[in-house]
Amino acid sequence: MKRTVIIDALASKEYDTPIRVSGWVRSRRGNKQVNFIALNDGSTIKNIQIVVDLSKFTEEALKPVTTGSCINVEGILVKSQGAGQDVEIQMTDFQVYGSADPDQYPLQKKGLSMEYLRTIAHLRPRTNTFGAVLRIRHNMAMAIHTYFHEHGYFYFHTPLITASDAEGAGQMFQVTTLDLDRLAKGQPSEVPYDRDFFGKPANLTVSGQLEGELGAMALGKIYTFGPTFRAENSNTPRHLAEFWMIEPEIAFMDKEELMDLEEDFIKYCVRWALEHCQDDLQFLNQFVDKGLIERLQSVAHTEFVRLPYTEGIDILQNAIKNGHKFEFPCNWGDDLSSEHERYLVEQHFKKPVIMTDYPLDIKAFYMKQNQPDEAGRRTVQGTDVLFPQIGEIIGGSVREESYDKLLIEMDRRKMDPAKYKWYLDTRRFGAAPHAGFGLGFERLMLFVTGMQNIRDVIPFPRTPKSAEF
Repeated sequence: MKRTVIIDALASKEYDTPIRVSGWVRSRRGNKQVNFIALNDGSTIKNIQIVVDLSKFTEEALKPVTTGSCINVEGILVKSQGAGQDVEIQMTDFQVYGSADPDQYPLQKKGLSMEYLRTIAHLRPRTNTFGAVLRIRHNMAMAIHTYFHEHGYFYFHTPLITASDAEGAGQMFQVTTLDLDRLAKGQPSEVPYDRDFFGKPANLTVSGQLEGELGAMALGKIYTFGPTFRAENSNTPRHLAEFWMIEPEIAFMDKEELMDLEEDFIKYCVRWALEHCQDDLQFLNQFVDKGLIERLQSVAHTEFVRLPYTEGIDILQNAIKNGHKFEFPCNWGDDLSSEHERYLVEQHFKKPVIMTDYPLDIKAFYMKQNQPDEAGRRTVQGTDVLFPQIGEIIGGSVREESYDKLLIEMDRRKMDPAKYKWYLDTRRFGAAPHAGFGLGFERLMLFVTGMQNIRDVIPFPRTPKSAEF
């Protein structure tokens, strides 16, 4: 008999017919006449109830059916007599694929902290919470690919190993085949990169943006979606050393069109979650964040505020004058912290904000510069999307297409143009106005799931001093 996945079994109306399901036992309870097994195969947050008539099965045969064990069940699908489910299965036969020692299996039916579950990340996907998160993660990936495909973008694969630093921050993981132990003992005055695999220093990428721009200069509209790496020693609920990024790059796009894209794209993802993940969202809304669904619906149907950085600083400084206290300063020229961004979104406007026109010195070298303002202050055409609960969720900008202006800015920042010759060539040979943004996938997941720590929206988090599993 062909196996039926549990999500389909729960929706079936073929009562009084044979059925076979497999999965992991979430619980087993009952009395001397009947047992009830809650079985889940990961296809849905919901368990299917297996009814076991104890007159047909011995206690010895059922002994291996413990919480966490994996079993195969054959039976008859019937209308459920109890509350909480429409159908159940009256078991006629079963097979234990793998038992779980109840004295050692860590996911017994009791409250487990998120901190503890991170230590058993190989098992936590079996919990209701992480099963819901990972199914939503899949759906968000599908939403991203579907959105860009339907809007004429090409999926562009950028390298994970690179010799350039897109952000100019230097917080990169080095990739090498050199014997580091031997180098350390020999204490050479210079690292012999000519003997290394690539013949030069190489690192894991912090962003595929620069290579993505090359794709946009040929294909018109591209997007990347893949892992990126930051050797940033940050132990916060918002930082990972390995995370996934979505980075579209679009030729012939200006700042207003970019903001339209950012808003439309993220609303599409939120609406996708509301449409395709209702059961998982309802669970998370009940047990993780009671305002989750309301917040998602609000974002999906709200027009985002478009706010110049200078006006945002004025709002924050007025808040300070009226008694609001921030941990960090927020003067013109400061890079806003999460508390400032969330104040604007959650307390002042009470809706998402796209902040624009940031000071030149706090943004990357490739952003297109505006004309100086009346005070002589220099800004760039950045477009960051700020969200409730999260702060910045998207960082975008119009890119500088002028070869000469890029050279001047790179010189000002003491960057070596020779390392970016390939990038500068797109400004020498058929330069075009273009724009793009980067969205941290895990930041999106935090918002869509209501989880509080970024380590809990990726299967196996990579953080300082932690590379388990």
